[in-house]
Amino acid sequence: MNGARGVNKARAARRFWALLLLMPAIVCAGSAAAAEFVVQSAETYLTSKVYHLNADIDYDFSEQALEALHNGVPLVVQLDIEIDRARDYVWNENIASLHQRYQLGYEALIGRYVITNLNSGADAFYPTLDAAIDALGHIRGLPLLDMGLLNRGEHYRVSLRASLDLEALPVPMRIMGYFSSDWRISSEWFTWSLE
Repeated sequence: MNGARGVNKARAARRFWALLLLMPAIVCAGSAAAAEFVVQSAETYLTSKVYHLNADIDYDFSEQALEALHNGVPLVVQLDIEIDRARDYVWNENIASLHQRYQLGYEALIGRYVITNLNSGADAFYPTLDAAIDALGHIRGLPLLDMGLLNRGEHYRVSLRASLDLEALPVPMRIMGYFSSDWRISSEWFTWSLE
């Protein structure tokens, strides 16, 4: 009798470990359509000796991310901006790295969406998710760099990437996010000359 229980416990333990090892594959296989962020356009302009950024970004969040948003989990989007001095025979020199962060939240009691600029603390409110996502992707006049930090006659390039910040998620969701493409959402780098 004890021998049969021992065999059953061993089988149960093997099943448990096999399921645990397969969990990342199961989580990753669950998504039907891949979510993605795409930088459609970006440009810089100079005004009052400061370079500013205009950009249009399409945010296509996964169903899991939107479900979490509607259940009270805010989503944080990070814009990574790199400004490099182009050099001919060696790697480009990084002049500045900027990180602009926005939090998209949902206030269920009022039924509205809020975007918080986490760098400045400013809030903007929207009646629908589409309006909030559209506003999130419409960057205008973001200050980047003082002209005095650049050398005249040098060539500079700007690169922009948008990504969902997994580190801002609650710990249980963050762990799941590391294994699921539904949460690891990032655009490709979009690069242009600093004008």
